[in-house]
Amino acid sequence: MGQRATISTINGVNLKALFEPSRIAVIGASRRKEAVGYAILHNLAAAGFQGKIYPVNPKADRIDDLICYPTILDVPDSIDLAVIIVPSASAPETLEACGKKGIHTAIVVSAGFREIGGEGIRLERELAEVAKRYSISVLGPNCLGLINTDPTISMNASFSRTMPRPGNIAFVSQSGALCTAILDYAKGENIGFSKFVSLGNKANLTELEILAYLKDDPKTSVILMYLEDLVDGSAFIQLVREITGDMKHPKPILAIKAGRTPQGAKAASSHTGSLMGSDEVYDAIFKQGGVLRVDSVNEIFDLAIAFASGVIPKSNRVAIVTNAGGPGIMATDSCVRYGLEMAELGSKTKEALKKVLPETANLSNPVDVIGDAQQDRYEHALTHVLNDPQVDNVVVILTPQAMTDIEGTARTIVKVNQTTKKTLLACFMGIVDVTPGVKILEEHDVPHYRFPEEAARALSALVRYKEWIDRPRTEVKTFPVDLKITETIIRESKSQNQKLLNTYQAMKILQAYGFPMLPFELAHSAGEAADKAKAIGFPVAIKVVSSTIIHKLDVGGVQLNLHSSLEVERAFEAMMHNIRTREPKAKVEGVLVQKMGERGREVILGMKRDPHFGPILMFGFGGTYVEVFKDVTFRLAPIRQLGAKRMIESIRAYPILKGVRGEAPADFNGIIDCLQRLSQLACDQPEIIEIDVNPLVTYESGKGVVVVDARMILK
Repeated sequence: MGQRATISTINGVNLKALFEPSRIAVIGASRRKEAVGYAILHNLAAAGFQGKIYPVNPKADRIDDLICYPTILDVPDSIDLAVIIVPSASAPETLEACGKKGIHTAIVVSAGFREIGGEGIRLERELAEVAKRYSISVLGPNCLGLINTDPTISMNASFSRTMPRPGNIAFVSQSGALCTAILDYAKGENIGFSKFVSLGNKANLTELEILAYLKDDPKTSVILMYLEDLVDGSAFIQLVREITGDMKHPKPILAIKAGRTPQGAKAASSHTGSLMGSDEVYDAIFKQGGVLRVDSVNEIFDLAIAFASGVIPKSNRVAIVTNAGGPGIMATDSCVRYGLEMAELGSKTKEALKKVLPETANLSNPVDVIGDAQQDRYEHALTHVLNDPQVDNVVVILTPQAMTDIEGTARTIVKVNQTTKKTLLACFMGIVDVTPGVKILEEHDVPHYRFPEEAARALSALVRYKEWIDRPRTEVKTFPVDLKITETIIRESKSQNQKLLNTYQAMKILQAYGFPMLPFELAHSAGEAADKAKAIGFPVAIKVVSSTIIHKLDVGGVQLNLHSSLEVERAFEAMMHNIRTREPKAKVEGVLVQKMGERGREVILGMKRDPHFGPILMFGFGGTYVEVFKDVTFRLAPIRQLGAKRMIESIRAYPILKGVRGEAPADFNGIIDCLQRLSQLACDQPEIIEIDVNPLVTYESGKGVVVVDARMILK
């Protein structure tokens, strides 16, 4: 709640001053053209900043015809935004002077803080303390700065080499160096921005506050992000869910997250812990928030160009219009590979095409208008294909042949695009010859791609975003549970410094949370085990109950399919012998006597409590080899019913659960119920840091699921 309140306050007051200031002080302004302090001052003036600029430098009277002041306290007027470019050692003192001046917003461009370690960490902490004491919203430190292209503001408060043209795309980045490269790339590709924000070290302002401002920014329709970490995964999900799908006019968010490799994932005692790395957590966060994750700068801008057009598809049905057969086939392959459906053109459409297209043309999808096609043939084909009720998207391809009127065809595509509400993407293949036509497309906001695969990938992203917007809304479900049993087990275990709950304790907690269980009892001797087995009913399994044995199978601690009291007694004795031989120091508390269940399909449910983000849930295809196949997916708790359903659908083995070769589907409702119960357990019991439910056996739809085994670890 505290984080949300902070966002609301900053969004309502201080961030307006950050993005829309009337008076800016540049503290550390310089006359040296090679200095950052000169670059920022020059950029503000060159961009045509609509407010007043106040350079601050004790060694200069004037800089570029602007009066210079010795300190910020000497500036006669009130200041909305201070841009600080001083040595890191002086930054806290400088920010404090800003606080005394009554300035509540600052950009600290200076480097030399947390990124260098040691003294830099202390300075950044001191900077944050000053910001908190004076209620100053600080962007940075160690950042490129901020750009607002709104003509009523025209602010380039950065040391970038270029001011981007106005557009409806906002870019937020933790890397200042990447910002400069992207600005140069965007200039070459004629891509405009609404806002450009370099977060730096995030000592005060984070991606949350910036996103909260962009959420309501009328100039921003698409948000791009480069992230290295998040400060609060749960708050991020809550905020971006609203931005991407729950507002009246949602805005897509596309993100590059650095670090897809598993290095750095901490080894753990559970399957969940060993399978979950930081990248899997970020994947889960993005999926739960409706953020589209991309892998490269090229891809993020390919998608951004499509989203910036503002046209969201009604469905995934696509038609292709091309003047060359090969590229049409390539486009078809790409569309199918990215999950799009090739539309079946109606007979009326084919008849209309037949009247104008030559006999050698292909009237089915992809529609080939043949290499000598001029703009009139393109116009006829595009118009009728777009009018087909089975078509919701069109990719139009042009290859530059000797007789092709490239610019004329581009103008025709623009004209047709202005008459339809359907999604139209263009692919003019090549660079040199097609450039004049591409320029026409760009000037009229027709998304353009150099190759069919790029167009198909962008269209697929549009479709996925449409599915996210249209998803059914579900809530977090709360179940009645027996908290007394759970809290007693945890309290007694903690009092004995017991980290690994034994199997009986873990199963009792799951039972208290309403998980469907096979009948089970705890026994301490061979005779007691036989009596408990007889009461439960044969066949049974027995499993060692120990708070020191992690993997029961490795020490012979599991015996299955026991059909009589004698078999149970013999199995008990053999098990104890094996454990004494293989694990002589193990602490054995008895055995779990458990009813054998019927065979079914095995899945795994798990939880690991991430120190940064809290409880992360796992679902996957289960059994002994789960760590080999690694067919698992993750979500942050709490999850909603739809989130649980999405977890099941996202694993590779989902078709097996749906049923193959005449098999009935698994009991998805039972799995969803267990995932939601696990989510509640994870949120209720912060002392539990890891959980494995493996396997959870699922039967045919309507016949339920049962927990077969479980493992839990405490802090």
